[in-house]
Amino acid sequence: MRIVAIREASIRLQGDVANAVVSFAEHDVSLVALVTDVIRNGRPVTGFAFDSIGRFAQGGILRDRILPRLRAAKDVDLLDESGGAFDAAKVLAAGMRNEKPGGHGDRAAAMGAIELAVWDLNAKLADEPACETIARTFGRPSPDRRTSAYAAGGYYYPEDGPGRLRDEFAAYRDQGFTAFKMKIGGAPLADDLARIEAALSVAGAGANLAVDANGRFDLETALACGDAIAPYGLRWYEEIGDPLDYDLNRRIAEAYPGAIATGENLFSAIDVKNLLLFGGMRSGRDLFQMDPGLAYGLTEYGRMLAAMEAHGFERRQAVPHGGHLINLHAVIGLGLGGCECYPGVFQPFGGYPPACMLGDGMVRATDAPGFGLEEKDNLRPELARLAPEAF
Repeated sequence: MRIVAIREASIRLQGDVANAVVSFAEHDVSLVALVTDVIRNGRPVTGFAFDSIGRFAQGGILRDRILPRLRAAKDVDLLDESGGAFDAAKVLAAGMRNEKPGGHGDRAAAMGAIELAVWDLNAKLADEPACETIARTFGRPSPDRRTSAYAAGGYYYPEDGPGRLRDEFAAYRDQGFTAFKMKIGGAPLADDLARIEAALSVAGAGANLAVDANGRFDLETALACGDAIAPYGLRWYEEIGDPLDYDLNRRIAEAYPGAIATGENLFSAIDVKNLLLFGGMRSGRDLFQMDPGLAYGLTEYGRMLAAMEAHGFERRQAVPHGGHLINLHAVIGLGLGGCECYPGVFQPFGGYPPACMLGDGMVRATDAPGFGLEEKDNLRPELARLAPEAF
C-alpha cells in the first residue's frame, strides 16, 4: 500500500467580510489530496483535507518543501506497524525533515493540511467516519457521534448595521442553532454595543452569545470593552489581544468576571504550555480554541490536549476554531467541549451539510467514511478537480 500522488490547490474563499483586523476578500485555503493504490469500487482510496479557514493558502511551502520530502520518503516509512494504515505522526515527521524547532506559522498550517488528510485516508481505508478512527487511535471509546455547535458569523460587511446582523442570526436560528458568535473591535464601542443588543434580540440570554475581537485590543481598550460587556453575561470574550501577549490575557482574566477564550493562533504544544503557565487561564471557566488545521494536525493537537490536562484543565474546555467538518470529527472523536460552525460564511469550506444538523444546537457526524467532505455540495467539485480519479 502506498501513496501514488500528492496534490495541492489554493481555493479562494467566497464572500467579502471582515473582522476587526483583516478583510477576507483575498483569502484562500490550501486543499490537498493523498491518492493511494488501494482500489475500492473501481476508484483509488483518496484522503482529502485543508488547513483551516481565515488565513492564506500555503502552496509555496507545500510545493517547495513539504511535498518533495514526502515524495522522497520510502513507502514503508509512512505506514503504521500493521501496514494497513498510514501513520500520521510518521507522515508529519517526514514532511518536517530538516526544519528547525520554532518558526511556527504558515508551515504549521501547510503540514496540518497533509496530516489531516492522513486521517481522512485512514478512515476511508477502515470504511468508517473519521471521528471513529480518531477516537480509536487516541485510545478513546467509540464516541457518541453528536455534539453541540454554535453558529459563528456577525462579521463586518461593506454595507452593515444591526438589522443585517439580526437577520443573519435569525437565519442561523432557523437552521437549528441556539448559540452564536459575533465580531467586535472593528467599530467604535458604542456601535459594537448596539450590534450586541441586536444579536441578543435573537440569541436571548447572554449565555448564548460570544464576542470575538480577533486580537485587536491593547490592554486599556480590552479592559474598557470588558467593563462594557460584563453586564450582558456573555458566553465568552474571545481573542482579546495579541495571541502571544500572555500578560495581557492574564490581566484580563483577573479583571473580567466572565469566560475568556483564546488559542486559535497558537500553533504548537510549546505555545500552549506558555499560555497555561503565564496566560492566567482559569480551570472550569475559560476556553481553548487551538485548531488542528493551523497546528501541524491532530498529532500536535493531541500534545496540546495533554498539556492542558497536565495543568489541571479538562478537554471539555477545548472548543476548536474552524467551523468546518474536519474539526467536527476532531471534537467528537476526542471528546471536546463543542464545535464552531460557519453556516453562512467562508464557503465552500465552512459549515456542515444538512444531514449533520439535528436542531436544538446539536449536530452529528454522518456515516460517510472519512471527514465526509464529499457530502458538501459546494466543496465536492473542488475535490473532483484536484483528484478526478477518486470520483
